Amino acid sequence: RDVSLMYQIFASVPEVAQEEDNPAAEEEANEDLGERFQEFMSPLFLPCIIPIFSLLTESLFLRKKEEEELINLKDRIDKRRSERAEQHRIRSEREKERQKRLEEERARKEEEEAKKRAEDDAKKKKTLTSLHFGGYMQKLTEKRSGKRQTEREKKKKILHERRKSLDVENLSQDRLKEKAKELWEWMYQLEAEKFELQYQLTSQKYEINVLRNRVSDHQKTSKRTKRGLRK
Repeated sequence: RDVSLMYQIFASVPEVAQEEDNPAAEEEANEDLGERFQEFMSPLFLPCIIPIFSLLTESLFLRKKEEEELINLKDRIDKRRSERAEQHRIRSEREKERQKRLEEERARKEEEEAKKRAEDDAKKKKTLTSLHFGGYMQKLTEKRSGKRQTEREKKKKILHERRKSLDVENLSQDRLKEKAKELWEWMYQLEAEKFELQYQLTSQKYEINVLRNRVSDHQKTSKRTKRGLRK
């Protein structure tokens, strides 16, 4: 096999180019090549040829191996480049989805807050309207009945109506617990009513101050107008 390979290498580098269109010359060249190869393979030249052939064979093998490694390296680079591009595309899509979710969540929260503010404003307006209407009805009732009571008399009357005598001497322990629970609930209700009354009083005072300021401003404007007309 080595001799055949050496012959192929020897035949690939002829000293004189052969003419392709001359079969006789080609046959003669082949015979001459065979004779020269036999001389080349004689014991005289063979010791020199074998090391050269070994180096040439190793060089060809290394060159082929390097070419294969370069091809494999190029394939790995292309594959890695494609993988990075795919990873970048996936990350971009995930980031877009995340930003979209954040925008939707922000819009939802803003909508809920706006709705809550609108509901609170509506409740405040309703409460103020009820306070105004309640105050008007109370004044109308007092005017019709002709009764005027001071704040202290009202408080005394309310306390007298709500105050109840407690008879706990003959009660069992369970009944005492129930009674204590009832008293606690009653106190809780009183605190709630107290808070509501304080809120109503504050709102009424605010409305009174606003009306007073408006009346005062109106009176000042009227006086200035009259003085201007006199001049």
